[in-house]
Amino acid sequence: MADVLKNKDEVGHILVQVQDDLRQLKNNLVRLTVQENGEVLDIQALDAAISRTEHGIRVTLYKSAFIMRLLNNPFHPKNKEIVQQNYGIQLPHLHKRTGASVSSAVSKYPFTIAEGQIDPEDPDYCRFKKQYCLYWGAMVEALDQLERMLLDFAVPLARVCGERLAACVQSGELDWRDGRGRRAHVEKLLSVLENRDEVWDLMCQPGQRYKGIEGHQAAAVCIQTCWRRYSARTAYLLQLRPKWAAQVIAISLLKHAKLGYLKKSLQASRIRQLENYHIRAESLAANWKHITSAKRTIIHVPSLGYSQHQRLSLRGFDVLQNTQMGRLCDIRDENVEVIYVSPVCLGKDVLQYYTRLLGLQTAIELGDASAPESHCSKRFTILMPEALEYFPTRNMCLASLLKYSPRTLQRIKNLIQGKQAYMISGVTHIDDLAVADELEVPLLGTEPAVTQLYSTKSGGRRIFSSAGVDMPPGKWDIYTLEQLHEGLARLMTEHMEVQRWLFKIDSEVGGRGTAYCAACHLKCRPWAQQEFSRYGPEQWRTSQSQESVMIKFLEEVPHLLASYAHPANTSCYATWTCFLEHFLREGGVIEAFPPSDSVTCLTVDLLVEPGGDVRMLSCGDQLRGPSGLEVVGCTVPQTSICPDVLHSICTRVGQACQQRSIMGHISLDLVTFLDPSNLEQQVWAIDLDLGYSNQLAMTQLMLMMTRGTLDCRTSKLEVPPPVRDVNTRMPLSRRLTNRFAVMCTRLLHTNLSLVYYSTFFLMCKAQGIGYDIKARQGTVFALHDSRDRRSLGMLTILEDLQGALLTFARNLSIIHQEISAPNMQGTNNFKDLIKDIEEVLGMTIQNQTTSQEEEITAAESEQLSSHKPHRSTLN
Repeated sequence: MADVLKNKDEVGHILVQVQDDLRQLKNNLVRLTVQENGEVLDIQALDAAISRTEHGIRVTLYKSAFIMRLLNNPFHPKNKEIVQQNYGIQLPHLHKRTGASVSSAVSKYPFTIAEGQIDPEDPDYCRFKKQYCLYWGAMVEALDQLERMLLDFAVPLARVCGERLAACVQSGELDWRDGRGRRAHVEKLLSVLENRDEVWDLMCQPGQRYKGIEGHQAAAVCIQTCWRRYSARTAYLLQLRPKWAAQVIAISLLKHAKLGYLKKSLQASRIRQLENYHIRAESLAANWKHITSAKRTIIHVPSLGYSQHQRLSLRGFDVLQNTQMGRLCDIRDENVEVIYVSPVCLGKDVLQYYTRLLGLQTAIELGDASAPESHCSKRFTILMPEALEYFPTRNMCLASLLKYSPRTLQRIKNLIQGKQAYMISGVTHIDDLAVADELEVPLLGTEPAVTQLYSTKSGGRRIFSSAGVDMPPGKWDIYTLEQLHEGLARLMTEHMEVQRWLFKIDSEVGGRGTAYCAACHLKCRPWAQQEFSRYGPEQWRTSQSQESVMIKFLEEVPHLLASYAHPANTSCYATWTCFLEHFLREGGVIEAFPPSDSVTCLTVDLLVEPGGDVRMLSCGDQLRGPSGLEVVGCTVPQTSICPDVLHSICTRVGQACQQRSIMGHISLDLVTFLDPSNLEQQVWAIDLDLGYSNQLAMTQLMLMMTRGTLDCRTSKLEVPPPVRDVNTRMPLSRRLTNRFAVMCTRLLHTNLSLVYYSTFFLMCKAQGIGYDIKARQGTVFALHDSRDRRSLGMLTILEDLQGALLTFARNLSIIHQEISAPNMQGTNNFKDLIKDIEEVLGMTIQNQTTSQEEEITAAESEQLSSHKPHRSTLN
């Protein structure tokens, strides 16, 4: 082994020298003819002999190179086996060195490549060639590739690490045919350079490839390639464009056809549902008296079929739809079964509360709180649609949720199978017809299209106008700014006594879409008032000065509205500009506010029966918030208007509704005040809602808790004594007692969510807030949901109105104090309601004082008149 390693340089050098000499001799030979002993010498034979000798030397060199490669890489286990088997050489066990050790060592055989070419006379190169002569053939191929790369990129100088190059060649890493890609091959070639980073930075410079050998040709090839690619791509896209257009057209036509089919199918379905609604409505009208006197099932779906814009803008819309759980109290009629569909998920606490509350009927009737619970739980069912889980944030109306709840619909079908049933919604929606058609029951309500037309502020004024009832001066169906300015200027001119004007958006509800403006801010108002006083109210309508005043008003109206008009509810419409945008888009009305400091509003619930009759179901004076435009509660029965006058107004409005195919529950809002010109009571109809109201739902709860009767013709709530206390010798009229109720359908307090209902009722019991079953008076609550618990309804019933108001306000104050802390008052409407009740109490006391004074004056007058004949005789 030592001899082989010692003599390898000499043998290799000799063999290489012989190979070079033979190659030089071969190049110098020519075909010669030499005469020697008469024979011709053929040089071709000599050339053949030289080729055979050269081939033998090449084989010897190859074998020697093979042996040296094995000797130079003794770490591979196969190399050790091959050397031992073929040559009898036992290689020692050596520790393998890493690549890091090679690169870190100083190169022994470095050489340079200048301008992409190797100088064969360079001593460093000759020394490198001499060191690795045994496998020089493989080394030449790697050097050619390296030279070609450096020439292509015009690299001025590259320093090659001979050992690293030899290692890469021996391991086969520089084989460009191994399939690793051009980039990987270039990186391997660069790895043998000592100034790799400098060369790489130079090669990465833009356009460096085109500075090298055949750079112009490479640039031309690149340009031609890019152009051809661009041309081919453009031609391909041009060819593809008609195909793409055809696909788009085909897909569009297919979608249009499917959409058209779906629209036609949906339209046909809705037409069929509407036809079935009319057929069932006719049957309901023909059999109404029989149905109301027999056993029946009422399906209550308290759905608010508002527009999508309204539903999305209402916070807590699901709870808002569930403020009418008083509908369950229809079971006070023994012939009625109730199916109530809840728009919120109710927990066991709320379900148990209503089960216990409705089970008090026997105890209330007997006047004994210890009486056993009645078995009314079998006559009411509360269902929650499964679609509540699928659309938790869509603010869908309850009818739509029920439409997409097949399991709930099937359960309702099973409950009403073989029974007379009809459905009562809230504000009817197109999906109410779908649900009623699916259940095959009549809908006690108005057709959705008619509801949308006449439930607006303008639609209500049309009905009031046809019914011949008084309504505030105003104009409706306003959609442009010009109509608004001209209409307001005309109204202010014609009604100089009105100090405040209201603007109401047609589609809004609950006082949300109302703004106001005072006429006193007009600069020409004093002059106009002088003109009005000069002519008087009667001549003013025909005077020529009215037109000049109207022109002046019209000039100032834009500035008046921009500066002094304010929305009543800033949480919905922050500024007049925002309000005006919605007002003109949705349409609206201009309406006069009553010209009086003492104004009372009331709500009357009517039922336009399918048979044609109009019934008054509830009537109450409204309790309003601080703005005076939002209803927060009411007192039942109403005490503001003469019952006969109220009945006349309601009858006319009900008949006008019936003429327009309006059926079912409607809610009428009225306002009454004393006319300052003649001190006569005026009653204006101001709003009409088509649907089941919250006041009516609380009235049902009131009637169940008192077992009484609300007679709207006489505005009296009469309550009979308990069955155990009935005195048969006393006439029935003497045994009846009157009651007054104060009710609020939605008390809001954010701190209520911190208290569980069980704790809340214990707190109320400790503070003396409760209901006396025997006396049939006290306070009852209506729960709305189990999750947020931020709102609830409260009903207080007592023998006199003043006491009911005081108790109601006291309850609010106690609850607020119990659930609040000095640093955590919470958002609520308790304080506003208490303030309004105090104002009502002041007016009630003043009215009672005035009434007592009038009674005393009337008695004295009567006494004096009875003595007049006697005094005349004395005279």
